[in-house]
Amino acid sequence: MDVSFSGLLSFIEGSAEKLIESGEYTKADLCFSLQETVFAMLVEITERAMAHTRSNQVLVVGGVGCNLRLQEMLRIMASERGATLCATDDRYCIDNGAMIAHTGALMFKHSMDTPISDSGITQRFRTDEVHIAWRQ
Repeated sequence: MDVSFSGLLSFIEGSAEKLIESGEYTKADLCFSLQETVFAMLVEITERAMAHTRSNQVLVVGGVGCNLRLQEMLRIMASERGATLCATDDRYCIDNGAMIAHTGALMFKHSMDTPISDSGITQRFRTDEVHIAWRQ
């Protein structure tokens, strides 16, 4: 499931200074509101993905996975669905290298290899279009 925050971020970038100068909002107000809105969107998308895949677990990783507020919001949603949240220890959230190495080890274990000449980076790679041999 794809997510784009470009419109939301463009609005805040274009409006923040005026909103703060008006005295109606503080920087903290805008930052908190932006965080809550983005996290609510992520939680909703995660809930849809869980329903679509009939999953009863959520694993939150990566840099954003360190955010305790996001973890709290995901935990509430998971609890309401009778599911569990697995939040990775902060030591493993901030560096995707461990996740990449683990995936590489799983691929090697299942005789999957890619010659360096065929390797590349696709920034908008869709993870739902990847054949995962170890998950049948």
